[in-house]
Order: sequence, then C-alpha cells, then structure tokens
Amino acid sequence: MDTALKYLTGRARTVREVEYHLDSCHYAEYDVYATVERLKELDYLNDAKYAKEFIETRLATKPISKRRLFEQLLKHEIDTDIIKEALLLIDDETEQNNAIATAEKFYAQFADRDEKQRKDRTASRLKSRGYDYSTIRIAMEKVSNSVEFNIDDSSEDYYE
Repeated sequence: MDTALKYLTGRARTVREVEYHLDSCHYAEYDVYATVERLKELDYLNDAKYAKEFIETRLATKPISKRRLFEQLLKHEIDTDIIKEALLLIDDETEQNNAIATAEKFYAQFADRDEKQRKDRTASRLKSRGYDYSTIRIAMEKVSNSVEFNIDDSSEDYYE
C-alpha cells in the first residue's frame, strides 16, 4: 500500500498504471489486487474521474478533438465505456469552438505563406489534432472566409 500511495503522490494514475507499477516492484498478484481494490474503495483510484480530469486539462492546455482524446485515454488503458462517458462532457459546439480557436492560431502563424499554403497547412494541423472533415471545413470557413483547402479525408470516427 505504501508503494502505491507514493506512486499516486506525484499525479493521478489509472488503475492499470498502478497495477503495472506494483507488478514491476515484484509484489504478489494477490497483494496487487487487494491494494488496487482498497485504493478504489478510498477513491484514490477512479478511472472515470481520471478520464474527466484528463479531458478538462487537455482541452485547457492544447485543444484537440474528441477522437484524439479517445486515443490518448486508450493508451492509459481505460475501459472504452468510461472514456465514452467522459467524452460526453464535450458537446458538438465545444468541439467546433475548439477547432475554430485552433484554426485561428495556426492561420495566424502561417501569415507569411501564400493563401493556398496557409489554408492547406492550417487544415492539415486541424486534421493532425483529430478533427473530422466537416469540423475542419466549418473552422476554415470562419478563419479564412473560404473553404478551399487540401487534406486527405480518409479519417473515421471510430470512437462512436
């Protein structure tokens, strides 16, 4: 328990992260299980709370799409149902506003480029943050008063 509590002191962790850490310290499987269950009872480990806080923090520091957030939370080995529930915090309007804010930032950064390159690069950055084509299209229309740009539209919303 002491090892787990020390590990949780630095920052919030997921259940799997704590299990991996305790496994790496060569604790018996039963001890790991018992410790994790006790930490859950005490609410020191809560994947749903972790996912919500992760999303809030991520959107406050570097807005990205729901899809990208889903991928990042999957890497923390959180159950997909918990992730989907946490992503309900982000409605379509918030997603679109985040895309527009991101587009404005990159559109301004590429001011030294010709207009076509500026639009293409901005749209490409939005795509790299996981926004879908229709969201990118609306954001580009807002920032450049035009929607002509080139990006590959092969992405899928597989988290739904």
